[in-house]
Amino acid sequence: MTASTTATRAAQRDSRRPSGFGHSATSVWLPPDPGHVDTIAQSHERCASLRLSPIRPPDHTPLMRSDLSVARERNRCLSLHAVPVMEMLLEQILATQSMVLLTDVQGTVLHSIGHDDFLTRASKVALAPGVNWSESSKGTNAIGTALVTETPTIVHADEHFVHANQFLTCSSSPIFDPRGNLVGVLDVSGDHHSFHVHTMGLVKMSARMIQNHWLIEDSHQTLRLHFHLRRDYLGTLMEGIVSVGQDGKLLAANRAALDMLRLSGAALRMNTVAGLFGVSLGALVDHFGSTLSTPLELSLPDGRQIHASARFNGTGWHQLGRARDDQPEALAHESAREPTARDALPDTARETMAHPNAVPPSPSLRQLQTGDARMDDVVTRVKRVLDRDIPVLIQGETGTGKEMLARAIHQGSRRASGPFIAVNCASIPETLIESELFGYEEGAFTGARRKGAVGKVLQAHGGTLFLDEIGDMPLSLQARLLRVLQEREVTPLGGTRALPVDVSVISATHQPLRELIDRKQFREDLYYRLNGLVVQLPALRERTDLLALTEKLLKRECRGRLLRLDAEVLRLMQACRWPGNIRQLATVLRTAVAMAGDDAVITVDHLSEDFLQDARRTLDEEPAPAAAARPPLSMAHHANPQTSAAAPLDGAQVGEAPSGRSTLHQLEHDTVRRALAEAGGNISVAARRLGISRNTIYRKLYWPPGAGR
Repeated sequence: MTASTTATRAAQRDSRRPSGFGHSATSVWLPPDPGHVDTIAQSHERCASLRLSPIRPPDHTPLMRSDLSVARERNRCLSLHAVPVMEMLLEQILATQSMVLLTDVQGTVLHSIGHDDFLTRASKVALAPGVNWSESSKGTNAIGTALVTETPTIVHADEHFVHANQFLTCSSSPIFDPRGNLVGVLDVSGDHHSFHVHTMGLVKMSARMIQNHWLIEDSHQTLRLHFHLRRDYLGTLMEGIVSVGQDGKLLAANRAALDMLRLSGAALRMNTVAGLFGVSLGALVDHFGSTLSTPLELSLPDGRQIHASARFNGTGWHQLGRARDDQPEALAHESAREPTARDALPDTARETMAHPNAVPPSPSLRQLQTGDARMDDVVTRVKRVLDRDIPVLIQGETGTGKEMLARAIHQGSRRASGPFIAVNCASIPETLIESELFGYEEGAFTGARRKGAVGKVLQAHGGTLFLDEIGDMPLSLQARLLRVLQEREVTPLGGTRALPVDVSVISATHQPLRELIDRKQFREDLYYRLNGLVVQLPALRERTDLLALTEKLLKRECRGRLLRLDAEVLRLMQACRWPGNIRQLATVLRTAVAMAGDDAVITVDHLSEDFLQDARRTLDEEPAPAAAARPPLSMAHHANPQTSAAAPLDGAQVGEAPSGRSTLHQLEHDTVRRALAEAGGNISVAARRLGISRNTIYRKLYWPPGAGR
C-alpha cells in the first residue's frame, strides 16, 4: 500500500472518530465512503435510542430446535436457492477463514457454513443457526443494519455497537423474492484482520444470483423480459428481469429491474408491459419469436432507453402475436408509441413467424435443407428415427445450429403439440443444475408460490427434453440422469415419491465425448444411453450452400425489403472461415441490414470491422484471383438458380471447346460452364456432377481465367 493511500485512509479513519468508531488499526483498509460513515452513525443512534448497552454481553440464546425447524420450513424456498450459492461463495473466500450466513427477514440465522477455526471463535458470539442478529438484539451489525436499510452493508471492527462483536468484519446483502419483498440477508463474517475489499462485491453478486434463479424458477407460463440500460450488460448478473403474464400484466421482477425502473414491487404489479415499456405484448412475441431475433430498444416513461431480450416459458405464446394487438388496451398503447420492428412486417411475414408450439418458432426439417449434401444426409437419417423412441445426439461446433435441428426434430415428430424444454448444461451453476433438472418437493414458503418448482425433466413430460452442452454436466449428476432415462421416472429433491415421466431426449455437444470418457469426465454408460443416433453438423466453412443460406437469412432480416449484396461482399463471405458458423453469419447480416439504412445495396461499408478483418486475413493467407467487376446480385436474382447462373456467363458462348493455348484456369472455367449448361443452370446439380462445392463453382465463374493470383 502506498504512502499516499495510507494517508488518505488514515484521514478517513480520523473523520469517524468523533462518531465513536473507526479507531481500529484495520479501519484504514476500508475504502473512503461518506455514505458508509453516515449509515454506521445512524445505526449507532438507533441502538442508543433502544437503550442497548455496548459493554453488556448480548443475549445469544438460540431458538429452540422446533422453532428453528419452523423458521426454516417457512423460508424453504429462500434456503433452497441460497444454500448452493453459499457453498460456492465459501469456496471463493476460503483463504480468509470466514463464514457465510443466511438469515430470514427477522435476522434469525437459518444456515451457516465456514472455516472450522473461525467457527469455533464465532460460536462465542453465536454466529450460529437459531440466533437473532437484528439491530434491536445485537446492535449495529451488517445483518441487522442491512435489514433496516435494505441495502448492502459493511460493518467493520469497532463499527459494531457491541464491544464483544468488534473483532468481526461483516459484509451483508439483502435478498428479495420475485415480488420485491425483503426475505433475508446473505452475510460473510470473519476476523477484522482478514478484511478484503472484494468480499462485498462477491456477496452482492451471490445475492443477485440467488434472486435471479429464484425469479426464473418462479416464472412458469410467463414471458421473461431481460433488460439493461447498456446492451453489453444483457446476460450478466447486472441485468434486470421482469416476468410478464399472458394478459400483459407485470408479475414479478428482480431487484436490479426494480432499481432501474425506480419502482417498488407493489407498484410494478400495477403496470402492464405496454404501459411501462411502450410496446404491446403482441409486438414482443412477434419480435422475439424469431430464432435469430435481436435485442430490442425500448423507451421507459421517463425517456430513458433500455435494451431488452426475452425468454418464453410454457406454451401458447404464438397465439398472442397478432391477436393480442386486436384488444383495446394494446391498441390504445399502439397508437401512442413509436413504431417497432414488428410494424415493418407484412401480414405474410407475421404469419410465417407463428408456430404451433412455443417460441422461438421451430423450423421444419425440410427448411434445414438448402443444398448442402451433408445437411441433406443429416435430415434423411433423422427422419428415419422419428417417433421410434431413439435418442439423438447432435455434435458440432458452436453456432452450427444444434438447437435449431433439435427443434426441427421435435416439430417433425408426434410430440410437436407437447413442450420443447431446452436446458443448457454449461450455463447453469453446478450447485443449481440438480434442482433445475429435477425440481424440488412442494412446501409453503414466504412471499411466493405455495409449491416448489417443477424440474425441467417433468416440464418436458409428453414432449422433448433438449440437453444442450451435455458434456458440461457435472459427473455426479450424470448417474442420476441415467437412472431417470432408464426408469422413466424422476424424484424431486427432498421428495420420496417417484413421478413417471415420458420424454424424448435430444442432446448436443461441441466436445468430443469419447475423449471425456477416456479422461473419466463423462460416464460411458450415459454416453451409450444418449447416442442412439449420432449426427455431426458440418461447420459453415465446410458447407456448400453458403449463398443459399445467406439468401435465407438475409430475407428474414430484410422483412419484406429488397436488398442486394454487393459483389465484393459476396467475395468476402466466400473467403471467410466463419469461426462462429451460422450464428456469426446471422449476426453479420443483421448488422449489415441495420447499417444499410435506406440503401438498396449492402456494400463493404455496411459490414462490421471484425468480420472484414477476418475475411481479409483469410484472403491474405490464401491469395485468390481478384473478383471481376460485375453488378450487385439481388436476392430475387439468387432465388432462381438458372438466372443466377446466367449472370456470369454474359458475353461468352456456352459449350465452347477449349483451345490448345488455354491455361489451366481457362480449362477449369470452361469445364464448369459446360457442366452448368448441361445441368440447365442448376448449380447444385452441376456441383454434384463435378464433385466440387457450390462455392467453388461461384469462384470459377466469377474469377476469370486471366485474373492474377
